[in-house]
Amino acid sequence: MDHKEQLAEIRREIDGLDEQMLQLFCRRMQLSDTVAEIKSKGNFALVDEARENAVVAAAMEKADAATKGEAAVFMRSLMGLSKSRQRKHLYGSARTVETLLPSPRKPAEGDVRVAFQGVPGAWAEIASLKLFPQAEITAQENWEDVFIAVKDKKAHYGVVPVENSQSGAIGEVYDLLRKYGCYIVGQTWVPVRHCLMAAPGARLEDIREVFSHPEGFKQCAKFLRGRGWDLTGCRNTAVAARKVAEKKENRYAAIGSERAAQLNGLVVLSDDIISDETNKTRFIVIADAPEYDETADTVSVIFRTAHRSGALVDVLFPLLSENVNVTRLESRPIADGKYCFFTDIEGNMKDERISAALLQAASCCGFLEVLGCYRH
Repeated sequence: MDHKEQLAEIRREIDGLDEQMLQLFCRRMQLSDTVAEIKSKGNFALVDEARENAVVAAAMEKADAATKGEAAVFMRSLMGLSKSRQRKHLYGSARTVETLLPSPRKPAEGDVRVAFQGVPGAWAEIASLKLFPQAEITAQENWEDVFIAVKDKKAHYGVVPVENSQSGAIGEVYDLLRKYGCYIVGQTWVPVRHCLMAAPGARLEDIREVFSHPEGFKQCAKFLRGRGWDLTGCRNTAVAARKVAEKKENRYAAIGSERAAQLNGLVVLSDDIISDETNKTRFIVIADAPEYDETADTVSVIFRTAHRSGALVDVLFPLLSENVNVTRLESRPIADGKYCFFTDIEGNMKDERISAALLQAASCCGFLEVLGCYRH
């Protein structure tokens, strides 16, 4: 028997075992439904952690040495699916979609006002112009000021960064989303293309000190390596450009966007100096109410789990069972060693499959909030 025939024979045996296990699995889920009914009538807790640990320990004891770990995962997965079904019976109607995300409003029209953090020439301004080319765009001192402008209705929308392809999530912005109760209503990616800019007449050999945001220095590390320049951090790259323009001396330069150079009357000494050409930053549009329609394809969620083994898996199981694709999952510390999770999923809150999965996931959490539904 050759290898191909051996493989086919083994697969036939696996198919037979899978069929037997599927029948047993369906019977186990039926029993879980009965357990849910008994728990409901007897007012029993959904989770019995002591029993779960005992079941896993027994499975590991019975498994051979080579599969103890897999046996534990298998049993945890079975119990996770079982609890997910039980939650549908116990809490299925306890919450509505509107408790996760209010009904959407129509987008702003006419004289739209948009707030961003920084000064003209900042990457956030570039993102704002890309998203709202006809809007009145105003600069704010910091990210929190952008949220305040939106909540106080001084701006219809705010544009803030949430993620860089190199450095990851910007957790402070997610914290502000929760603090001010704003919603994500749109997004865009802006390629980061830094240049070195200086006063007219300056040459590369004249430079002694360079201004930029600390992240700008990191992103241009290859270009800066070995040059011996003093690096001075600024609030953002556009502020760095303004500092160089104010100094009017050939010894100073800044790292930032070409737009910042143009706005401040500077010349570009070296363009596209970033180390990674794929570097880009994700900006989101925030509003004080949700805005989405049938074209939205992304839902952003924040949730917190119990501090116990398998708690995160419990939250994700309803998404898995509905075949919902999770495109991003990041954790952020909140207090006392506890963490919350930010996740993006493919889908639309108007889709019953998505809303049902999130309602079930919410029943597994200390809290779960939908931050927005929008087009990716």
